[in-house]
Amino acid sequence: MKQICRSVFPISPLILKGIFATAQDAPHPGQPFEGPGGADYAHHSVAFYDAASTADGYWLFEPASPVPDSAEVVVFLHGYGAYNPMAYGKWIKHLVAKGNIVIYPRYQKNLVWPRPDGFPENAAKGIRDALQVLEKEGHVKPRIEKVAYLAHSYGGVIATNLAAHWEKFDIPKPTAMLLAQPGSGPFKGARLEKYERLPNELNLLVVVGEDDYVVGEEFGRLVFETAVNTPNRNLVVQRRDTTNFRRWILATHSEPYAYDLDFDTGVRNYTAKRVLMSARLNEVDFNCYWKLADALIAYTRTGQYGDVAFGNTPNQRSLGFWPDGRPIKELEVFLPHDSAVAVKKAQLEAVGQK
Repeated sequence: MKQICRSVFPISPLILKGIFATAQDAPHPGQPFEGPGGADYAHHSVAFYDAASTADGYWLFEPASPVPDSAEVVVFLHGYGAYNPMAYGKWIKHLVAKGNIVIYPRYQKNLVWPRPDGFPENAAKGIRDALQVLEKEGHVKPRIEKVAYLAHSYGGVIATNLAAHWEKFDIPKPTAMLLAQPGSGPFKGARLEKYERLPNELNLLVVVGEDDYVVGEEFGRLVFETAVNTPNRNLVVQRRDTTNFRRWILATHSEPYAYDLDFDTGVRNYTAKRVLMSARLNEVDFNCYWKLADALIAYTRTGQYGDVAFGNTPNQRSLGFWPDGRPIKELEVFLPHDSAVAVKKAQLEAVGQK
């Protein structure tokens, strides 16, 4: 289904994109039928608004078919250069079909401007402007008491900066945050030395991949180890695996990508080309990133699926099964106590070397 009409607001035309023909069957091979990461969808279309002509602009995605009176909000902060929302399009569709409004700040004009120090302010303005538009007639009214922030790569640096300074930026206080392979590579802009200023009631998941050679694990571990005033946090490591059926699970920086050309803005920079060449939709999406994000959001809002979001439980660690019934290599989960033990061990080793 595709319908185009003019918006009464100073943004690009509204485009309605059909998400799935039916909600009864899993739309992607290997996707669970229900639960976190699953295909039990409440909405079958997404209203897609483009207000991203400037670096502090945004894209907006609202649930439709049926259109709800109001909906919870997810802020999605893309990786460096991924200012074409097609990069995560299938994940965005999944979130919207589950009933969320998704705000996707642009924060970059191009690959060289602005400098990374300016990313948080641009992202914050995009969030503020999107929320103002959502309050107007013709939009799904936002519920902002429990806003979730999902972020990939440099988006994780921005998300944690925003979370530490949410009052200064005048944005909704983050209550749930998933950082997918967060990091800044060779850049340092918008990073903090420590993350003890993250809200203490924030539910935080940090997911890193063992073969992420773009940003590595350094920043994710820094956030996990220094967010000492945010007790409900887990560090998750996703590892590669393979099978005799010529199938494999990778753990690269590209795993969170899930491109969908329905949301293609035409940008073909280095990041967009990498997305088109390396993105794949598989169990890492359904049973890692989508599952953990859904469970984290549900736990924060309703108290459900806590055993999927946190705690190093079998439900949290599971990535599903290979066709021969063998489990795919599980996620490895670290709890705050594990971090404290590791720090203490390092301190003792340092003392012993003196």
